[in-house]
Amino acid sequence: MLRPVVAGVDGSAESLAAAAWAAREALRQDRPLRLVHAWDWHPRQQEGEIANAAQRHLARRVLRQAEDRIRKDHPEVRLSDEQMEGPATAALLKAADQAELMVLGSRGLSGFTGFLVGSVALGVVAKATRPLVLVRADEQATDEHLPAGDGNGSTLTGYGDVVLAIGLDEARDEVIEFTFEAARVRHARLRVVHAWHTAGPVGLGAGEAGLMKGSWQGEEWLGFLKALLQVWENKYPDVEVLATVVDDRPTTALVRASTGASLLVVGHRLDERRVGPRTGPVTHAAIHHVGCPVAVVPHV
Repeated sequence: MLRPVVAGVDGSAESLAAAAWAAREALRQDRPLRLVHAWDWHPRQQEGEIANAAQRHLARRVLRQAEDRIRKDHPEVRLSDEQMEGPATAALLKAADQAELMVLGSRGLSGFTGFLVGSVALGVVAKATRPLVLVRADEQATDEHLPAGDGNGSTLTGYGDVVLAIGLDEARDEVIEFTFEAARVRHARLRVVHAWHTAGPVGLGAGEAGLMKGSWQGEEWLGFLKALLQVWENKYPDVEVLATVVDDRPTTALVRASTGASLLVVGHRLDERRVGPRTGPVTHAAIHHVGCPVAVVPHV
């Protein structure tokens, strides 16, 4: 049985945008879509029973609102829903474990300020063992596509680039494969970006000094990147790949590379030693500074 695409909904504009994006992704992958709403369980006392009944009623209304929107725009989606009891982060993590992909909403800001990410979403991003996508509140279907000839948004044009931000020291197969699959189902170009800093004077040994020029180092990194991607290009011959190495700060490189993209993909190293909703620097930069949907793919 195919794992579903799962979207967490809470009635907010950002969660409805996430559900709509998840519906489109379910269709792209030919997978079912499951909507989940998490609510806190109260002790079984009179007040608790009343609160639980109110929570169930609210959950049903929230789910119905999202379902109505999806059935109107995408009636062909295989849709189901689920109410989950418990703290939201724990409930969503449980749902994510059973998903092919978890989708959550995040309030989008204008310009280059990216997302406002709540504590629940951060907690899920930090600990999820399955891929997760964050979608901003004002995300529209046309935002995933290239502009029409008149410059207006359209869903009839091709998709914007799928962008993979990669560190060559932590490149993982599961992250690369996820990105190639995302590009394949969209018939989109895949742009792979590695950011690095220009080296200063480098000591070569006792009594020797040398200067590694930025252009030389950039060419070396680009060669490593192309060699890394070659096996995946052979596996996905229909995916056009553009490998790019930039001498820039990761945050700036991410924002520039993702401008006009349909999806940005970053890897997230799972670390049992981390306490609380912490992420690595690249993941942190992506979810706080990028405007397009961001896929976070966990790896060990």
